[in-house]
Amino acid sequence: MNSDRRSAGDSRSKAERFCASFHSLLGRLYFFATILALETVLVLGGFRIRYAFHPALLPVAIVSFAVFLGLGYPWLKEQRECLPFGFALFGGFLAGVAVTIFINAAASFPGVSQELRSAAPYAIFAVILLEIPLLALACIPLRAWIGMLRATHPLWIYALLAGTAAWLLDSPLKSLWNAPDGVHGSALQIATFDSVRTVLNWILPGSSADAASFTFETPRFSATIQQGCSGLEGMGLILAFSMVWLWYLRKQCRFPQALLLIPCALACMWITNVIRLCALILIGNSFGDEVAMAGFHSQFGWIAFTAVALVFCVVTEKLSWVRKTPSKAGAPELHGYSGESPAIRAYLVPFLAILAASFVSKAASGYFEWLYPLRFVAAAIAIAYFWPRLKKLDWRFGWVGPVAGVAVFLVWIAPTVWSHQFAASRLGSALASLSPMGRWTWIGFRVVAAVITVPIAEELAFRGYLARRFMSWDFDSVRSTSLTALPVALSSLAFGLMHGRQWLVGALAGLAYALALRWRGRIGDAVAAHAVTNLLLAVWVLGFGDWAQW
Repeated sequence: MNSDRRSAGDSRSKAERFCASFHSLLGRLYFFATILALETVLVLGGFRIRYAFHPALLPVAIVSFAVFLGLGYPWLKEQRECLPFGFALFGGFLAGVAVTIFINAAASFPGVSQELRSAAPYAIFAVILLEIPLLALACIPLRAWIGMLRATHPLWIYALLAGTAAWLLDSPLKSLWNAPDGVHGSALQIATFDSVRTVLNWILPGSSADAASFTFETPRFSATIQQGCSGLEGMGLILAFSMVWLWYLRKQCRFPQALLLIPCALACMWITNVIRLCALILIGNSFGDEVAMAGFHSQFGWIAFTAVALVFCVVTEKLSWVRKTPSKAGAPELHGYSGESPAIRAYLVPFLAILAASFVSKAASGYFEWLYPLRFVAAAIAIAYFWPRLKKLDWRFGWVGPVAGVAVFLVWIAPTVWSHQFAASRLGSALASLSPMGRWTWIGFRVVAAVITVPIAEELAFRGYLARRFMSWDFDSVRSTSLTALPVALSSLAFGLMHGRQWLVGALAGLAYALALRWRGRIGDAVAAHAVTNLLLAVWVLGFGDWAQW
């Protein structure tokens, strides 16, 4: 009983500290940068707005902000003043985001004149210039901005100089790949080309390689190693991930030993990219362009990144040369942290099983994911395996869950109803080409997975684990009814990001499911809400032929 009280007290204190950090100067700077980055990546990139920002401004802003935080971190961390949040100003920022989306959508209508279409980027740019000050003043009051700039006047000058240097180095760094005729530009491309050619000459003797155009040809397939095949994106992702992960576990790792894992991770990503290109050519030669390009090529990069990132996490946790050890037997491991809750596998493995199955099924498919039933089978096996622990959760649900599910469904299809047109999708024609037995078998698995395994797996991962994990390491000790606004918002945003270009409505759906969970503290309410949404979407798709919703 006493240990339970201490656990609950620790959870509350950690939750309070977590929320208090949001009101501090450092926390608000993080929040400001995160929201601005999300708008840049999701809104501007997702809606194909290419003219609002000059591309060089992004690295300038990122480098400047990173240098400022790095140099000023000790001073910023000591600022304990609780800053008010400007909800009205933040509402103005959100209104600006809505206006940006509306302008872009209006400019894409077929009947819009070319003059208005050409003026849209300038209007968007003007709105963005207004949005940024609103967001900045909502996060940090004007007096706090002035005080911070006065107190750190050498630091922000250095940060601006670093950003300027990033702008000046932008073109030379890009030339490492984009200028194959330059003195240094061809090094990376030649290394990739030679590695792939060496492997293919051993596996597929009948293939030919043209070093001048970086092209490989087989009797049935040809591929050119261009910038997108360089592996730079994967190496950049794993570099960012490894640095963030080591910072996250900075108290548990030995330095500088742990830093040696970063070049190892980069080398692994390089090797997996060579393997990807070799496999792409072999698959294209054996199965044709569609499976190679639409399936394997689009998925293997994420599979490789996930695998390398997972291995990196395991190594940092298990390698004694990197990991610190407790000072004496029986003591808590490090700084009072004794590890994640043992329930973490039951909450995350079903969702991870769906992700792994989706990687495999998409990689083995073309434009039509004919192996989709693999997702259902993988999730069902994972849920069944962990059911002895999961059955202890409260799976009951009341009226709140189904009502929330209906509300999310109406919000989800609202854009389609408003535009009076369905988005283009190849799924309908692909299903029509199957036999009746094959078609209805695939649809049956799709509906059952959407209504049963997907809601269970995703609610366990995002609401059962992630929302409570934001409040405490020992997430299983946090009552669902005690979830605060920030963990709910962050977990809902993560859920929305999983839905790609529909991230905004996905985030709203996650918010509705989280509120359903918090109402009675029952996971069953969130699962019921999610299942009702997916069931109604299935009825909508099958009834109206809106295959893009699947």
